[in-house]
Amino acid sequence: MLKPEQVDREVLETVPFAYAGRRSVVDIIFPEFTSVCPWTGLPDFGELRISYVPRETCVELKSLKYYLNSYRNVGIIQEDVVNQILDDLVALINPVSMTVTGNFNPRGGIKTQVSASYPHE
Repeated sequence: MLKPEQVDREVLETVPFAYAGRRSVVDIIFPEFTSVCPWTGLPDFGELRISYVPRETCVELKSLKYYLNSYRNVGIIQEDVVNQILDDLVALINPVSMTVTGNFNPRGGIKTQVSASYPHE
């Protein structure tokens, strides 16, 4: 099992946003997110939603797919997944705003949904 600091951030790339200054909302849905419970080693499955208003750049989607897939063997709690992805993407593209939501499948009879936003209120 990998540690959260072993997530592959280097794979992330940007593309120019041709409509800088225009409020456009980009919604990305990743329905097959997988990470690992750090205590049991069992897989966590869920859907990630990333919604943001770009400033000058957007995240390149193939690189985002590779980045999100790099969580597959990472032992990390669900709350940390959402906040780490938010922090990494905000640092990469400096959006006007961004919300990351993890809608995780039930585990042990409990379903979890976690959201984190930028700018922080």
